[in-house]
Amino acid sequence: MGLRAAVAGASGYAGGELLRILSSHPEFELMTLTAGSNAGARLGALQPHLRPLADRALAETTPEALSGHDVVFFALPHGQSGPLADGLDDDVLVVDCGADFRLADPVAWTHFYDSPHAGTWPYGLPELPGSRAALRGARRIAVPGCYPTAASLALYPAYAAGLAEPDAVIVAASGTSGAGRSPKPHLLGSEVLGSVSAYGVGGVHRHTPEIVQSLSAVAGEPITVSFTPMLAPMSRGILATCTAKAKPGGTAAALRAAYTAAFAAEPFAELMPPDQWPATSMTLGSNVALVQVALDERAGRIVAVAAIDNLTKGTAGGAVQCANLALGLPEELGLSTLGVAP
Repeated sequence: MGLRAAVAGASGYAGGELLRILSSHPEFELMTLTAGSNAGARLGALQPHLRPLADRALAETTPEALSGHDVVFFALPHGQSGPLADGLDDDVLVVDCGADFRLADPVAWTHFYDSPHAGTWPYGLPELPGSRAALRGARRIAVPGCYPTAASLALYPAYAAGLAEPDAVIVAASGTSGAGRSPKPHLLGSEVLGSVSAYGVGGVHRHTPEIVQSLSAVAGEPITVSFTPMLAPMSRGILATCTAKAKPGGTAAALRAAYTAAFAAEPFAELMPPDQWPATSMTLGSNVALVQVALDERAGRIVAVAAIDNLTKGTAGGAVQCANLALGLPEELGLSTLGVAP
């Protein structure tokens, strides 16, 4: 028997992606699958693409149902992870795809989420400098949000190399699956198809403090981030266009050298060839982040673009990558850089 795994929130998009990846992972055995309002339902009625698991019944999401496993993945709305984690043994690996434990600053949490701060767990973006050491052997992990994953991977090499001023502007377009599976009028096909819209404008999106936290830690100084998310007429994917004013004396060659060095040994983050730019279609179904960077010399700005699949590298794939590290398994195990095309 492999490592016993449970997935809480298995009826949602993130939960379904976790099940898709874990089903072919050689070291995990899927045991308990839970849901909220869909508890008692047959998984195949909600996730028909997961055919080998179709006859599994969804249990109610309780600490009792999730106990007795080696690893538990949370794919839940924010605010639900803390009480569940408190009911699990300390030696159980809990990987939270929600927001509850991402932020280190309680004031930032309260401002953006209007609820008590539950605490801070090791941050699950292995590519950030120093992160892997904190993840190895961890028993509680906070998986980054999908937008912060793309934005942080796009800009952190410039800040780590001291090439960017501490003021970033990020505009990122996401597919509709990033909003979850619950029915919402603005996500109806008739509202989304043929239209691109901005939302969370003016620094109010909840992922803003997470991006600030990651980039500031890398830069060693506070970073100001202006973040504008956009809703694009596609089901999956994020394309993040991120810019920062270049520090004096920086060159295009130095910028590319910094990104080349940052991603040289990364299994799931890749700097693209100079003549090619990321597109969301290149990453669908894969755990890879594709990045390109340029120096706009006339404007004196660094421009970095990243593409990810928000459900894979941006959520479930990132969670499995972190679980592999925490459990001492090869980081790439059960994960693929192969996309789906056309």
